[in-house]
Amino acid sequence: MKALVKFFLCFLILLTHETSYAQTKPILADEKPSEESYIKFDDTRNITWPADFKVVENVSGMDQSVQKSYFYKTKSAEPKPLIVSLHTWSGDYTQKDDVAAICKEKDVNYIHPDFRGANVITSACCSELALADIDDAISYAIKNAKVDTAKIYVIGVSGGGYATLATFMKSKHRIRKFSVWASISDLTAWYHESTILGNKYAKNILNCTGSQSELNVKNARYKSPLYMPGPGKNREGATLYIFAGIYDGIQGSVPITHSINFYNKLLTDLSVADKSQYVSDAEKLNLLEFRRPLGALGTIGGRKICLQKEYENFKLTIFEGNHEMLSTFAVEQLLDQ
Repeated sequence: MKALVKFFLCFLILLTHETSYAQTKPILADEKPSEESYIKFDDTRNITWPADFKVVENVSGMDQSVQKSYFYKTKSAEPKPLIVSLHTWSGDYTQKDDVAAICKEKDVNYIHPDFRGANVITSACCSELALADIDDAISYAIKNAKVDTAKIYVIGVSGGGYATLATFMKSKHRIRKFSVWASISDLTAWYHESTILGNKYAKNILNCTGSQSELNVKNARYKSPLYMPGPGKNREGATLYIFAGIYDGIQGSVPITHSINFYNKLLTDLSVADKSQYVSDAEKLNLLEFRRPLGALGTIGGRKICLQKEYENFKLTIFEGNHEMLSTFAVEQLLDQ
């Protein structure tokens, strides 16, 4: 009964907090919300890419449509890692991407594919077509650059994190590491959460799942990593990092439960019997109610860690932050051997 009371208290807290989608750090007591009118990690404003990044084209093997990418090739004579950076929910391949400049600085291969663009149509939103586009982009980079195929990494934040989870579950490629930030894992849950928050994503989900006035739950689950079958042998030895900012869902658009529930799903799929390896209901409620670290757990990128769980090659980190990716930390973690 106490747990149930805590759950409803937590739910009321979520409903009564003001939501500010543009924040990239928690709003502290002596600060005012940012007046940015765009969502930091779903910004689709037009930008100019550096000359070293070339627009390349792939013809889809599934429907022969042309999908573009921004592509950077290492200047090294030796094979280098490939970082596949996936655009956000409302973006496409032209979207500003902080990961690109870091990859150029480190001179590693980089590709930023357009996998059917914004998630507002059924062919996007982690459809079979969209996920095949990501695989096609990886194949293109391997063919056209000096890629160390033992060091292929996929990274994404928000809708890009959602696509990274789906790529983890379904890609045909042997991908070594995945870095997932502020991700959606369950479209059905996110539809209801977005409806409560009154943002644009609820309508987007209806559109990309072929729904009418009511959500097509079957289609939403089919496109949700939380309900996808395990990836099998292609993920043997692969490392999956999952990150979420503790204030997301209040100041941001994706509650931390999406990351927690996906991590727990992976352990369930593996039939892990040790309950201490999972994020417990008590830990989840504590995080949602108090939004603070569950002990002295260290830091990442200068931010306090609120919760950390690790099982084999899966690692979940809830940190002091919002709806965001710590880009430099994320890339350096991928490249750290």
